[in-house]
Amino acid sequence: MLAVTRKAKIKDIILEKKSVTVTELSKIFSVTEETIRRDLKQLEDDGFLTRTYGGAFIQDGVENNVELTIRETAYMESKQIIAKKCLSVIHNGDSIFLDASTTALQLAKSLQGMRLTVVTNSLLIINELYDKEDIRLISIGGSYTPRDKAFVGTTAIRNLESFYLDKTFMSCRSVSMEHGITDSNEAIAAIRQTLMTRSNHVYLIADHSKFNKTSFIRISGFETIKGLVTDKQMNEQWREYLLKNNVELLEAAEA
Repeated sequence: MLAVTRKAKIKDIILEKKSVTVTELSKIFSVTEETIRRDLKQLEDDGFLTRTYGGAFIQDGVENNVELTIRETAYMESKQIIAKKCLSVIHNGDSIFLDASTTALQLAKSLQGMRLTVVTNSLLIINELYDKEDIRLISIGGSYTPRDKAFVGTTAIRNLESFYLDKTFMSCRSVSMEHGITDSNEAIAAIRQTLMTRSNHVYLIADHSKFNKTSFIRISGFETIKGLVTDKQMNEQWREYLLKNNVELLEAAEA
């Protein structure tokens, strides 16, 4: 198969699936992983996709549920910066919820030496915090989804409704002034919608790639959000919008 034909087919696959791994494409086209990496590099140079460790993804489309293995390494520096900024509003003794997002996972990794109760539906966060003596760790249980390494469903929501939390740190797939906070995954979105009613303060943790886009399911507007933590300085239009909605802006770029 000619390289130009293979790249065209790779584009078709990514347009449909939104994310792919190098290994997956290597098997599909019976070529080496190095060949696939070169193809993805060229497609990234063309502005079609974003490469990450082991694969690539695009952010187009409202049903854009990117594989966790791809999301884990995408915008890693941004997520680490956001996690550091979140520490400014977390205090010893707090009861907090960390959702099953890769940004919340980075926050979990930053909670060294803090005395907290952490409630989560993320297996990755459970594995990160299970041996931390100062952390009282609670899993809400539920149906396990391997794709997201998360517990979701009616049991998870029912268990979550047993708790009241000081602060929730949750992400989303997209953020826009017109459509609010949206997601691509119905089960994950349902958990996040429930969190809005169980937390004294909800902080949306979202890197710059999520803004001015809309995904499939609406989680909420900004009226339920205490603060927005992001990695880049926001423009004046966003600043005015957040101020009008009484949302505290924590820009990690200022940290």
